[in-house]
Amino acid sequence: MTILVTGATGNIGRHVVDCLVRRGGEPVRALTRNSTSKRLPERVEAVSGDLKAPDTLGRAMTGVTAMHLISIGGDDYAPLHTAEEVVARAVDAGVRRVTVLTGTEDELAVLEAVAASGLAWTHVRPVELMSNKLGWAESIRSEGVVRAPFAEQPHAIVDEADVGAVVAAALVEDGHSGRTYTPTGPQALTPVQAARVIGDAIGRDIRFVELSPEQVREQMRASGLRDQVIDDVIAYGADPPQVAYTVLPTVRQVTGRPAHSFQQWVAEHADAFRSASATAEGPR
Repeated sequence: MTILVTGATGNIGRHVVDCLVRRGGEPVRALTRNSTSKRLPERVEAVSGDLKAPDTLGRAMTGVTAMHLISIGGDDYAPLHTAEEVVARAVDAGVRRVTVLTGTEDELAVLEAVAASGLAWTHVRPVELMSNKLGWAESIRSEGVVRAPFAEQPHAIVDEADVGAVVAAALVEDGHSGRTYTPTGPQALTPVQAARVIGDAIGRDIRFVELSPEQVREQMRASGLRDQVIDDVIAYGADPPQVAYTVLPTVRQVTGRPAHSFQQWVAEHADAFRSASATAEGPR
């Protein structure tokens, strides 16, 4: 059984690949827009292709029986509008099992296309990844400051490695078909609390500055994000659904081990938040 992972060098995709490789057994193939990517393990076959251009997927899907499918079409986070064509090619290729990763509501069309195809599917929908906090790294390193909105709004953030482990289990194990999984960490944290955890880990007092929604909008627009994405992010942050801050046992139930805490994640990524001089001196 060959397993195809789309978005294989992304925040979650690379962990899906790593988990599958550690499990061994099934050949793993990675779909990337650059098949020479050096971010993939040696045992993984990298094949170039683009989900936005289904005609490029023939080689990638040959011999594949399970596939991890992302629901965005590129770096602009636009929903994948070619889902029906991609799924049709998967069916023709003999794919039998698909995991679908979604984030926003407008990405659910991908799941609908998979479900309508008759393929066995598992929906994985994390709330917020711990890796999003790497967006704070530069200001922490240079100023000891975090600037973020909605300072007191808790979220059950999850280690992206845990999401990858849930996806990998659903790809190779029976019993996950037709289920929707929301992996979370073991606690819901506000941005202020998350900043404090990072400060404790690097031995530095971090000041928190709360941004207004309009300031966030300006920043996101300057980074090139679409207005619809910006609106969705701000609306979600201002009034998140209950699932956003509800801690669930999903990771333990699916993988057999507890979810990583934010403290564990920060310990693994602490150097990203330390200044160059502090890194050279070593951790305090």
